Amino acid sequence: MKDLNEILEGIEGSCEHAKIKAKERLDNLAKPLGSLGQLEEIAIKLSGITGKISNPMINKQLIIMSADNGVVEEGVSSCPQNITAIQTINFIRGVTGVGVLAKHAGAKLKVVDIGINADIDYPGLYKRKIRKSTWNMAKGHAMTREEALKAIETGIDMVEEAVREGAQVLGTGEMGIGNTSTSSAIIMAFTGYDADRIVGKGSGLTEEGFENKKKIITQALRINEPDKNDPIDVLSKVGGFDIGGMAGCFIGAAYYRLPILIDGLISAAAALLAYKLNPLAADYMFTSHCSAEPGYKTIIEILGLKPMLNLDMRLGEGSGCAIAFNILEAADKVITNMATFEEASIKNDYLIDIR
Repeated sequence: MKDLNEILEGIEGSCEHAKIKAKERLDNLAKPLGSLGQLEEIAIKLSGITGKISNPMINKQLIIMSADNGVVEEGVSSCPQNITAIQTINFIRGVTGVGVLAKHAGAKLKVVDIGINADIDYPGLYKRKIRKSTWNMAKGHAMTREEALKAIETGIDMVEEAVREGAQVLGTGEMGIGNTSTSSAIIMAFTGYDADRIVGKGSGLTEEGFENKKKIITQALRINEPDKNDPIDVLSKVGGFDIGGMAGCFIGAAYYRLPILIDGLISAAAALLAYKLNPLAADYMFTSHCSAEPGYKTIIEILGLKPMLNLDMRLGEGSGCAIAFNILEAADKVITNMATFEEASIKNDYLIDIR
């Protein structure tokens, strides 16, 4: 595999010529200008990514990174840590939210053990464990710099495999008890915003537990002093293996010019990390849905993206991506299969005054 710096330097922005051609076609379809709204914006962005007008999405893959976080020792989650391992297996069994939705979308799930705090062996599981859980970021660095780099490289490696298998679009998902805390810490490290603005309750904390969570995250940032100008430093000090892995997926997708979907808060934190490594990575990202977590909106504003859906979802796992695959497909069908005014034998003289 190429060196990370080589990958980052090899990322190019979207193709402006292809976007212009896509807009020209959309403007000539038998419909009022811009009447399909965000579907048209998506189709144009897809063309900029691939350089093609038509972008079929028969091969859809959703990559889930599973890892545990040492900070759960501090009571930042209401869920026991062993849920990470249990749900990871259930992903493969297809009985979780994302499992059901991915099957409905015709997407292949790839589940990666990148740092689960248990020895698990299950058919179909990708064993890429860096270590059994990160360390407790409230007491020191979550991981070494070398481990942070390995996490990112693991994500890039998963994308490389997807490319070899002919994947046309990717989604990102995660499983890791405590990872809303690591995600919040990353956002706070990059933005300088305080816990009251960024931190959410995650999976059902009491008010007392919520205040403790904000205190612990603030403590972790004070102890570790991550350098906001060094994304690898931020990841290693207050991040998680799952976030690093997904960040690698976003970097890999940009390098190989594949569209890739952001899910909720944790996946968005990974997207922000990828963006900080190379801002051009955002040209390849789509936001599936609007997460209820407060830090999510901050990230999306930084990335300059717009959620496709707002279904009041907060499950994670990649569940939003599984639904949004259908939206991307719909955008492609519009630009590929709709007739132009000429093809539909419709005179468009009446449009002259409004164009």
